Amino acid sequence: MPRTRSFDMHRDRYEDWFVRNRFVFESELLAIRDALPKGRGVEIGVGTGLFAEKLGIADGVEPSAHMAELAAKRGIHVCRGVAEELPYHDAFFDFGLMVTTICFVDDPRKAIREMRRVVRKGGLLVLAFVDRASPLGAQYEAFKEQNVFYKDATFYSVDDILQMLKAEGLEVETITQTVFGPLDAIHHVQPYKKGYSEGGFVVVSAKV
Repeated sequence: MPRTRSFDMHRDRYEDWFVRNRFVFESELLAIRDALPKGRGVEIGVGTGLFAEKLGIADGVEPSAHMAELAAKRGIHVCRGVAEELPYHDAFFDFGLMVTTICFVDDPRKAIREMRRVVRKGGLLVLAFVDRASPLGAQYEAFKEQNVFYKDATFYSVDDILQMLKAEGLEVETITQTVFGPLDAIHHVQPYKKGYSEGGFVVVSAKV
């Protein structure tokens, strides 16, 4: 069952987070943009379209009606649906992107399988998420019951995600990390770096 209630009720609060944490947002965008190939892509869990708009992604899937409404106003072609049952034909896209979506899906393995189905052979799946094993991930995990959005989340470590990708027969291409240090101490755009374990936000790309 889609975990959309908090997002339906607190859409403006969700948007405001990215305004207040502008440099965190821009740091995340920088790391994601580097991982994306050219071509037609889809963002799964597109939310209000903040990332898709900045990254030039025209298509998105979103279960929350309130979030999808705002994404559509940003020019994203939004299909209502869930990650485990994507409303697209096989091999329809050159890449698929999830940004902090994997922690909200009911069946992450099935969601990855569906991403693989709708991306052409040779295309990429790009998963961007808060690494549970990082200092930021540990902080989010410790206080998630107090967060209107993350109280319903299941955080994963990079190793968890790599195991899922491997189980689905996917070959990892790149792993990069960003968001170093406490969020309220980030006052400039941070460069990303290869690997993981230091940055709280990790971007993993895998080849179909």
